[in-house]
Amino acid sequence: MSTMVGTLFGAEFAYWQTSGFRLLMAFVAVLLPAGGTVYLYLFKMVSFMQSRLGPMEAGPYGTLQLVAELGKNVQKEDIIPAQADVFVFKAAPYVVLISTFLLVLVVPFGPDAVFADFDTGIFFALAVSSVSVIGILMAGWASASKYSLLGGLRAAGQLIAYELPLVLAVVGVVIQAGTLSVQGIVTSQAEGEIFGWGGVGNPFFLTQLVGFFIFMVAVQAELTQSPFDMPIAESELVAGYMTEYSGFRFLMFFIGEFATANIFAFLAASLFLGGWSLPPFVADALFADGNFSPWMNLVGPAVMGGKMLLLTFVIYWVRFTYPRFREDQLQSFAWKFLIPLALANIAVTGLLKVVF
Repeated sequence: MSTMVGTLFGAEFAYWQTSGFRLLMAFVAVLLPAGGTVYLYLFKMVSFMQSRLGPMEAGPYGTLQLVAELGKNVQKEDIIPAQADVFVFKAAPYVVLISTFLLVLVVPFGPDAVFADFDTGIFFALAVSSVSVIGILMAGWASASKYSLLGGLRAAGQLIAYELPLVLAVVGVVIQAGTLSVQGIVTSQAEGEIFGWGGVGNPFFLTQLVGFFIFMVAVQAELTQSPFDMPIAESELVAGYMTEYSGFRFLMFFIGEFATANIFAFLAASLFLGGWSLPPFVADALFADGNFSPWMNLVGPAVMGGKMLLLTFVIYWVRFTYPRFREDQLQSFAWKFLIPLALANIAVTGLLKVVF
């Protein structure tokens, strides 16, 4: 990221300056896509799918509805149940949101546009993505409500079950790319070839289609969105672990859910769709250095944004299309179908890697 800053502005900056720039861009990378997709998909796309207009009163065509929702929640009273564990109750939304901000650190947006290019970046991403489970358990236990406690326990069982296929789905990509670095995985796809032809690179979506399917299903479950929304289950648990939250703290859970959907979409784009890279025949026509031109630090975020919008469309489409699983169906689907399928995918990928 510091190399990118110097390239863009033609100067060297102090560590505190580049750190401040990174912090600012992290907020932009998390909050801007979250707000954009909430308006585009939650307010408008779903409305059109259900033959209605959606919010129309706040701003032209309802464009300021998100601002109105933000203002409404900020003004609400911050209510804490009398029997709640105050510190844990207050800290839970921050733990969930911190998980999202940690997850964006390893997502690359260009050749140099990455917050932290760890050699084990994908390991770091999968590790910090599970931190949100702790926040949800904290919220459920500290609320002193049977609905919240049941929601927290459901969430723990669900997230633990679906973290396994999530991790296993990525193993096939790691085997094929030969690296744990997310930037390295993107580079491997940009420089790869299909049967000796490198015109479109080698996006792992083509060779890891099974892994991509497992990853997206597990992401849907990790987000506790339909058809995996048992921890919230408005018709049974009246919002589950969020039942006792109001105002700004409820808003933080809301932001965390939709921001995490976007970050997981960024991660899926990096792992399976070539990340920030363009098809080599397009990049070579635009830039002398192809995908590794300094200009890709500016074009890359736009490419990632387009791929993120495509994947979040799938996430929201599934959310508002399929009915909720029963708890036993949810666990059976993970343990009896997704995990064996992921293990088979790893075995086949490893075999083909050795043979070819």
